[in-house]
Amino acid sequence: MDNNKKTLFDKVWDAHVVETIPDGPQIIYIDKHLIHEVTSPQAFAELEARSLEVFRPKQIVATADHNVPTLNQEQPIRDDLSRNQVEQLTENCKKNNIELFGLGHQYQGIVHIIAPELGITQPGMSIVCGDSHTSTHGAFGAIAFGIGTSQVAQVFASQCLLLNKPKSMRITVNGKLNDNVQAKDVILYIISKIGTDGGTGYFCEYAGNVFEEMSMEGRMTVCNMSIEMGARGGMIAPDQTTFDYVKGKTFAPKGEEWADKLAYWKTLKTDEGAAFDKELTFDASDIFPMITYGTNPGMGISVNESIPVPQNESEEKALHYMGLKAGQEVSGIKVQHVFIGSCTNARIEDFRSAAAYIKGKNKSENVKALIVPGSQQVVKQIYEEGLDKIFNDAGFQIRQPGCSACLAMNDDKIPEGEYCVSTSNRNFEGRQGQGARTILASPLTAAKAAIEGRISAFESLN
Repeated sequence: MDNNKKTLFDKVWDAHVVETIPDGPQIIYIDKHLIHEVTSPQAFAELEARSLEVFRPKQIVATADHNVPTLNQEQPIRDDLSRNQVEQLTENCKKNNIELFGLGHQYQGIVHIIAPELGITQPGMSIVCGDSHTSTHGAFGAIAFGIGTSQVAQVFASQCLLLNKPKSMRITVNGKLNDNVQAKDVILYIISKIGTDGGTGYFCEYAGNVFEEMSMEGRMTVCNMSIEMGARGGMIAPDQTTFDYVKGKTFAPKGEEWADKLAYWKTLKTDEGAAFDKELTFDASDIFPMITYGTNPGMGISVNESIPVPQNESEEKALHYMGLKAGQEVSGIKVQHVFIGSCTNARIEDFRSAAAYIKGKNKSENVKALIVPGSQQVVKQIYEEGLDKIFNDAGFQIRQPGCSACLAMNDDKIPEGEYCVSTSNRNFEGRQGQGARTILASPLTAAKAAIEGRISAFESLN
């Protein structure tokens, strides 16, 4: 092993070390701090209580996403808690001179969707947010991870964090993917193989031709769900696909600065011969369209399989909650709700792929189908490209941007005992509403379920 050889993770991490405590943690500098209305109020209150100021407000970006309604956003928020949280965010940002993309702003949307599409997220950065799915931004070759409320306050006060360096893991997927397999299927497959704790203690780099050939949207979906296998975060080395995506974005570097940044970004890849603490390899040909059947993202199977026999009490409990039995064909599961949205799958590419399948078809009468764009910019694209007509004609309802039915913090809840095929990232008990039964899937699989009113395999897409 050559100690001079570094992984992508090492390069970005080491570039942000301010100080190393002997035999202890490191102080890491944070380039971008993303905040929203749910986890920031307590942190702002802590600063006030200690008479501290926000150290570098220009490096913070705020939006309202979790608690916001996805209907009638131009009207006052009816729910008291939601309204108070959004008002508090507005007040805190104003007081501390922080850029806020609040309700009604042209850039408002889900925090992990707006930062990349505006060019705020860039390769080689360190990015944090009081939200576990901050790992999304790792798709750009950034170190991005979720932090707790006390750490949010730390970053406010110092623009730094005291951290122990995680171990490194590389997951390589090579080969040709099967028909109708999307990025979401790839990551659901990986989590089904290594479990929800397979990545605990690690920062994960995704490598191999499957990730190299993915769009930025696909890479973001993969990195978004790194947290669901217990990893601290996920990364993909930046390449031409990354640079083309970032170039020209609203807050991306311009002119000479772009040339300088680009030269640095091109160095951000794992050196040949660099060592990882753990290596895993998968074959793309083994991956088919996936769904989850239990109450964590690790309980996943392909749509061609039947429900497996539970291996322990926890899995038995999960099947009972889901109202499913071992040996049952998944094609028999009738669904009442379909949700295409969330920070995992609410980008324009996700809606294009769903619309391509839906075009000319009608949703099942028994299904309530929601299309929830991840940002105002995605809304604009949906209408400019005529996707709205396809969704409306098929009986889908297009909502306004927000986290929506991903989590039951807003009005978009799934009723008890009903099934929802969801493009979100978590299927925990009660995640989408008390007693709600969540089945995670790709936008394509979700679109198919909405049309047919049940889960089904892809014999043919025509």
